Amino acid sequence: MLSQKLARAQPILRSLRPTTSLLTSRVQVRCLSQADVEDPNMNGGYINPPAEKRQFRDPYADWWDKQERRNYGEPVHEDNDILGMFSLEEYTHFKPGKGALLLGAFVATVFGLCAAVYPFYPDKPSAPRAFPGGLDIELGGEGTLHAYSDAE
Repeated sequence: MLSQKLARAQPILRSLRPTTSLLTSRVQVRCLSQADVEDPNMNGGYINPPAEKRQFRDPYADWWDKQERRNYGEPVHEDNDILGMFSLEEYTHFKPGKGALLLGAFVATVFGLCAAVYPFYPDKPSAPRAFPGGLDIELGGEGTLHAYSDAE
């Protein structure tokens, strides 16, 4: 009985074994490392120019394509969608420290203006309005919330 169970289990064990041999995987590892030496960027030998945003190129130079700031036949970087003229513009107007200083000055100015206006800002009307009879009939009769009357 045990031998029959083992005979039935052998196809299952064969399916669990890896299909590639150890020799094949060693050859593949050697080929991968060799390919990395021959072509480290894996782009088929394409000459990749240095990564430079086109925004920082001279806009007044004599470019063949003046809008994209490149010459005819110039190789295009593989990240051209990030480095081209139609990508997001680099913000170079302020350093982070100066930007924080300007933001702090703006917040201090707004709070200073609020502190200067607060003592002079009227928080209620100068004379409350009074209605003869408190507008009982106009507001729905007895049992409703009363407005100011003459006595108040």
